[in-house]
Amino acid sequence: MKSLTDYYTLHNGVTIPCVGFGTWQTPNDEVGITSVKTALDVGYRHIDTAAIYGNEVSVGKAIKDSGIPREEIFLTSKLWNEDHGYEATLRAFEESLKRLDTDYLDLYLIHWPNPPKFRDRWQEVNSETWKAMEELYEAGKIKAIGVSNFRTHHLKAIMDHAKIVPMVNQIRLCPGDLQEETVDFCREHDILLEAYSPLGTGKVFDVPEMQFFEQKYGKSIAQICLRWSLERGYLPLPKSVTPSRIEANADIFDFELEERDVEDIANLTGACGFGGDPDLKTF
Repeated sequence: MKSLTDYYTLHNGVTIPCVGFGTWQTPNDEVGITSVKTALDVGYRHIDTAAIYGNEVSVGKAIKDSGIPREEIFLTSKLWNEDHGYEATLRAFEESLKRLDTDYLDLYLIHWPNPPKFRDRWQEVNSETWKAMEELYEAGKIKAIGVSNFRTHHLKAIMDHAKIVPMVNQIRLCPGDLQEETVDFCREHDILLEAYSPLGTGKVFDVPEMQFFEQKYGKSIAQICLRWSLERGYLPLPKSVTPSRIEANADIFDFELEERDVEDIANLTGACGFGGDPDLKTF
């Protein structure tokens, strides 16, 4: 029987647990510490945070307090938009390490490809950023490097000058929001797809078709969505601060969806809305 500690293998050979615990909107306080510790107690070994989430301190404390050896936990953080560029990336990375109270990251991502601060020269600045990340990777401070919210043209611009192809692209993937062009490009280049907002930021619970599948499989809509994500070859990142939901979101390894149902869920176009255009973001 598969479990939370089953893994995908990145193109550099690093293994990554197949479900991650997301911490977006999780507070940097005892609530945040408790939620991450609960996730670790349930069996999660993959924790995803970011500088902009403002909770790296509580994530790091939860990992320390858990008593689980650091090397058994896959820890991700992300570079925020203000810190693109070679020198700024190196500084921001070290600041994340300090807040997380660790001496390395398992995965470091460029959070967004085209922030307004660099919009007139985003390709050049992303290349500088990526060079810094490659150096950190080669120095052993990061086990894997990747991106988030990158579409095909952003990935091509990075890869035109990169020594190392990104290992991960973390994007919004949920029922009816498939980003097919980006997904196809990533698969062609062996870039693992991580699915944030796998429940469509909660919109999926109002989709009538999902209520049908809930009855059919005797599983919650959230569990069906996460199972669907795995069967599509994504790595889902569910998030919650509620212990019962944290535990339920881990209980997705004792059933499979019929192939036709996987396709029908994929085809719920727009049911959970769509992610915005990263080239138009105002932050």
